[in-house]
Amino acid sequence: MTQSHPVIKKAVIPAAGLGTRFLPATKATPKEMLPVVDKPAIQYVVEEAVSAGLDDVLMITGRNKRALEDHFDRNYELESALIAKGDDDRLKKVQESSDLATMHYVRQGDPRGLGHAVLCAEPHVGDEPFAVLLGDDLIDPRDPLLRQMVDVHARTGGTVIALMEVDPSSVHLYGCAAVEPTGEDGVVRITGLVEKPEPAEAPSNYAVIGRYVLDPAIFGILRETEPGRGGEIQLTDALQKLAADESVGGPVHGVVFRGRRYDTGDRGDYLRAIVRLACEREDLGPEFRTWLHRYVTEEM
Repeated sequence: MTQSHPVIKKAVIPAAGLGTRFLPATKATPKEMLPVVDKPAIQYVVEEAVSAGLDDVLMITGRNKRALEDHFDRNYELESALIAKGDDDRLKKVQESSDLATMHYVRQGDPRGLGHAVLCAEPHVGDEPFAVLLGDDLIDPRDPLLRQMVDVHARTGGTVIALMEVDPSSVHLYGCAAVEPTGEDGVVRITGLVEKPEPAEAPSNYAVIGRYVLDPAIFGILRETEPGRGGEIQLTDALQKLAADESVGGPVHGVVFRGRRYDTGDRGDYLRAIVRLACEREDLGPEFRTWLHRYVTEEM
């Protein structure tokens, strides 16, 4: 008989970071609200959660993040103006964000790292498994990574982490996983995790990217986790304890992602994400690709 595991209903999106790499743009504007073409980055992340069946979304915010709440709330004045103009297309776009999901917010207060941000979700999540989505990683909707992770959790329980194979020289930029095969293509067993190791000390070239399905046992571990790299409470350190002892919160599996991912946490990658997504848009792509080709071949 196949074991039944609790259904995942809730998503947590940490969004309390200061966005210092994008200053001065983020001095007064949350980095999550920076537009990727014509939609803020955070909306892509919420849409991904909803498409995986998770329409109860908790956002972990901080000071100067009020714009996030406003974006996912109704704007009656703007809607009334668009209705008066008969601008149904823009009205639909404005209403999409407020109709996406049931949104909740809690402030992190003291920014003590990703692990601490996840711990702030405990009162809302309780004893249920839940997903965590980091806003810097945008996953193309044509590659439903989170849905696959939820499906793996339904079969295995425990914790499921998104992994991506990277060049060994880049492994120091990520959390890194020690893995074992499971016999299922694209799914591995995680036996250990290291936060940003030197290439010579990395257990593999499987890097952790910003999608997790977590067992609620993570909260108890996070409460006992001491500050690690950078003086912050690292989620990777807590996950290492789960991977080392299956009796605590069940097994830890990894889903190896080979699809389209857009990193908006770095200025260069942010620009590349905009160009790639704009090129693929039906309404913008043809004209933009023509201009881009001309610019690259004639003006550079």
